[in-house]
Amino acid sequence: MHYDVAVIGANGIQGKIVSRDLLTSGCAVLLCALDRYGLDSILDHDRAAFATIDIRETELLRQELRNAGVRMVVNCALDDFNLEVMQLALELGLHYIDLGSEVAMYRQQQKLHQAFVDKDRLAISGIGSTPGISNIMLRYLLPRFDTIETVHLGFAWTSNLPVFVPPFSIDAIAYEFGEPATIFENGEFVEKSPEEPTGITYDYRGIGPQLTCYTKHIEHHTFVDFLHDRGIKNVVVYSSFPPHSYTTLKQLLALGLLSKNPVTVDGKTVRPLDYTTEVLRRIPVPPGYTEKEVIWLKVFGKKAGQQKCEEMDCLAGTLPGWEDATCNIDTGFPVSILAQMILHGKIPARGFYSPESVVPPLPFFAELIRRKLMIYDNGKELPAETVVPHAAPRLVSAAGVAPLELAGP
Repeated sequence: MHYDVAVIGANGIQGKIVSRDLLTSGCAVLLCALDRYGLDSILDHDRAAFATIDIRETELLRQELRNAGVRMVVNCALDDFNLEVMQLALELGLHYIDLGSEVAMYRQQQKLHQAFVDKDRLAISGIGSTPGISNIMLRYLLPRFDTIETVHLGFAWTSNLPVFVPPFSIDAIAYEFGEPATIFENGEFVEKSPEEPTGITYDYRGIGPQLTCYTKHIEHHTFVDFLHDRGIKNVVVYSSFPPHSYTTLKQLLALGLLSKNPVTVDGKTVRPLDYTTEVLRRIPVPPGYTEKEVIWLKVFGKKAGQQKCEEMDCLAGTLPGWEDATCNIDTGFPVSILAQMILHGKIPARGFYSPESVVPPLPFFAELIRRKLMIYDNGKELPAETVVPHAAPRLVSAAGVAPLELAGP
């Protein structure tokens, strides 16, 4: 049997959501991971298969992808391996998407743009909640501005019970909590500590008021690339957490349990981060536990000489039947949606891109809404059946070129 998609890291938080949604949508999926933990119900599907894969064993992964006849690689594994997996997808002539890279790796991925064009394949880095939904919101709002000076964006979430459930990838948490954020401020990249007070408390839709933290994210860089000819001066990504979760995460970091520096115990070497990840992924979601998360974007600029602000929100919550996924559905669902859009030919671009450059917002939003995620345009809920197309903005690739125009957004 040949498979439409290979999901790398299929046994992680996002890999499970992506795999299940792809299978529910009719795709044949090869789930690739080190083990089958938590995958039994997904692998019961008649279009699912499992391959034991250590992502560091490139030759084995190459053989599995060739034998499975996949058309696309969806990389939900640690972003440390994004470039290597993307190069393998290119070699095999496959489409490729991932959840996002650090800036140095992203710049290396950009260099493969023309190679993907030559192979007639599409690669997109940074799809999920943010990066992902927020990027496509920016593309949607772009026609409303002649110039854009400032973009603020981020996420906030809360839960009905004050108990700790990992909010997303522990590797990403270590990255965002432990390293300075390089934000774009007054036309320059400057570093801000995640501990540094922002001075901003937002009253988030569906969440309520929470303090904000500076957060290291790739959007600081891709948004500047995308808006370089619109007068962009400021891009800041903020994160907000409920106090009980924030306190636990800071304790894990302070105790060294999120460190990537190896330690040796009884003759065996392990990274504390890997141990913590394995322990936490085995903690069940408490009965009755629910979450809400909002992905938000505020754009400040001018149209016809007049100052204006436009904002969008995406509100997600725990869904019936998806309780174990909590509000992580707002990261996993976009990955599955984008994979299907590419497979169905709804994105004609070829090369390497960040989502704001190529993903048509309206069909993307419609799929989110169909999955019970709510989209708000300046406070007004956006029903899928009443969406009216906007003119398509110029398509700018991650490599800084404009190879084609889309017929609609």
